[in-house]
Amino acid sequence: MKTNLQKMLDGEAYDSRDPELLELYHRARALILAYNTCDSRDLDRRNELISQLLGKVTKGVWIETPFFCDYGMNIEIGENTFVNTNCMFLDDNKITIGKNGLIAPYVQIYTATHPLKASDRIYKEGESTRYHTSTKPVTIGDNVWIGGNSVIFPGVTIGDNVTIGAGSVVTKDLPDDVLAFGNPCQVLKKL
Repeated sequence: MKTNLQKMLDGEAYDSRDPELLELYHRARALILAYNTCDSRDLDRRNELISQLLGKVTKGVWIETPFFCDYGMNIEIGENTFVNTNCMFLDDNKITIGKNGLIAPYVQIYTATHPLKASDRIYKEGESTRYHTSTKPVTIGDNVWIGGNSVIFPGVTIGDNVTIGAGSVVTKDLPDDVLAFGNPCQVLKKL
C-alpha cells in the first residue's frame, strides 16, 4: 500500500494531515524560520540552511527572505537563479526551476489542487474535517523571468527564455522564447 507521501508525489488524492507528512512539514517550518531570521551577511549559514531545506540547490542560487514553502524537499533550483522576497512555493509535488531565473517578489507557485465540487472536496474523519487534495508538478525552464505577484498553477510547464509580466496568473503551459502576461496569462509575442 502506498504511503500518503508517495500518493502526494504521484498526484493521487492524499491526506495532508498524515503523521509522516506533518513531520516533514514541521521540519521544513523549523528550517524556514532559521533561514528567514539568519543574518544576511552569514552566507555560510544561509547556504547550509537552504541546502538542508531544498531538494536540490546549485551554485549561485540566491533566495531573499522571507521565503516560504510547504516541504522544501520537492524544490530543485538551477544555478544562478535569484528568488526575490516573499515568494511562496507550495511544493506538495516537484517544483523544478532552471538556471539563470529571475523570480520577482510575491511570486506564488502552487502544486496542490482540490476537487471543484464542495461535496467531493470536503469529508469528515471522526471529529475532524478533511479536504481531498491532489498534486501536479510545475516545471520552469532556463533563463525565465517571472514578474512580481504572479501565480503559477499546478501542472504548468514554462519553457526556456520566457518573460512573464507582473501580476500574471499562469494557468496553462507556455512555450520557449515568449513574452506572456495577464489574467489568465497569454502569449503576447515571440521573443
